[in-house]
Amino acid sequence: MGKPTGFLEFDRLEALSRPIAERLTDFAEFHTVMPVETLTDQAARCMDCGVSFCHAGISVANTSIGCPLNNLIPEINDLVYRGRYDEAYQRLCRTHPFPEFTGRVCPALCEGSCTLGEHADPVSVKEIEHFLDQYAADSGLLTPHIPRLRTGRKVAIIGSGPAGLACAEYLNQEGEQVTVFERRDRPGGLLMYGIPNMKLDKTIVARRIQLMEAEGVRFELNAEVGEGFDPRELLDTYDALILAGGSTLPRMLSVPGADLIGVVPAVRYLEQATRCLIDKEFAGDEVLNAQGKDVYIVGGGDTGNDCVATALRQHAKSVTQFEIVAKPVVERAADNPWPLWPRVFKTDYGQLEAIEVFGSDPREFETSIVEVLGDANGRVRGIKTMRYNNFKPIEGTETERPAGLILIAMGFLGPERTLIDALGLETDARGNVATASGSYATSLESVFAAGDMRRGQSLVVWALMEGRKAAEECHAYLNEQTSR
Repeated sequence: MGKPTGFLEFDRLEALSRPIAERLTDFAEFHTVMPVETLTDQAARCMDCGVSFCHAGISVANTSIGCPLNNLIPEINDLVYRGRYDEAYQRLCRTHPFPEFTGRVCPALCEGSCTLGEHADPVSVKEIEHFLDQYAADSGLLTPHIPRLRTGRKVAIIGSGPAGLACAEYLNQEGEQVTVFERRDRPGGLLMYGIPNMKLDKTIVARRIQLMEAEGVRFELNAEVGEGFDPRELLDTYDALILAGGSTLPRMLSVPGADLIGVVPAVRYLEQATRCLIDKEFAGDEVLNAQGKDVYIVGGGDTGNDCVATALRQHAKSVTQFEIVAKPVVERAADNPWPLWPRVFKTDYGQLEAIEVFGSDPREFETSIVEVLGDANGRVRGIKTMRYNNFKPIEGTETERPAGLILIAMGFLGPERTLIDALGLETDARGNVATASGSYATSLESVFAAGDMRRGQSLVVWALMEGRKAAEECHAYLNEQTSR
């Protein structure tokens, strides 16, 4: 695929980004699209590798091989190399409902399994996807695809995050009448409120929602099923119900002082930052503003890095990120061979920005908070930290530091119980909605589950795959019921 000698002629180019000093003054997207000439050369690097792993979509040993959506990456790259961009976008959309999202926020599992990446830098698949989305928008390819026929059946989807949207997209195109229930004031779930605007501009999310509405999908906002009304009532009105509410119970610190004012879940902090940006009448809670404060972020991953970047834009006095694990290795370890996802040290956009501002990496590895200190008003004033080795505290390393805001980015414990209990659904050992292996059907007939609510906390791309698979199973179920 691509140019036979392309991988020998062209080096990988990293994504183009706005200068740090410029982008720290606003919340606009920091990544820009590569010029078409550059993208053509990058697509030319795709090898005729015979057996490609980039689109495998396999879970192995708690990690991944290739794209969960099974995108036809070599074919897409070849079309881009040949300048056939319309066809490349259409080929991408055969397997991918929303390339505008993963082209911006996906860690690119495909690149981790690229054959070229075994011995050199992998093909820039994510940047090609980003380019194709922009090309589609500029070329008028983003138009509503209204289903020709309707089945007369109705499906309710609870949750409008990536899994819920993927469910809705597929089922609507199959002719089902889909209504998506979202408890917040805007659709999108974590795409809208969990991922900062500088990574995923909210106009991109709104653009997709508008397309789906034009295609016939209905969105019911400020509708918290399980609190506002009994979800069993939906089973009387709809032919099937799909749960895509996500994994939303945050894992919090369990140390003295963890209940003080100023110790907050990271996603709650990020949500307020986005609300303040897109809703000018929303003032927000001063507790959740990093301006002038010594900010500490507990936990790594994308969410921790997003908190670093957001705190910098809010003019924090200092930003420090704690990770209790050891600093990752620079090169693949022996137990992490290609084509598994590479567990290696990476410096993301927020950390690069912190280095620019403060002169050093904000991360402190093998370190965590052992106590939060408060003032007379019950607000955070400081922390005590300790160094760790193999998750065991090292005596004599305790340090006290001033603090004004502590953001907990330690992941999630699972989905909230209200909806699950109201429906009487079975759960697995981790508290997720239980389904049979390889199935998305729950213990209650006509009820399905998808995304983080079923598999646990994961990536956007896995949620999209889950949403599609759950929708396929739901559609097959409805066909079977109708044929009886």
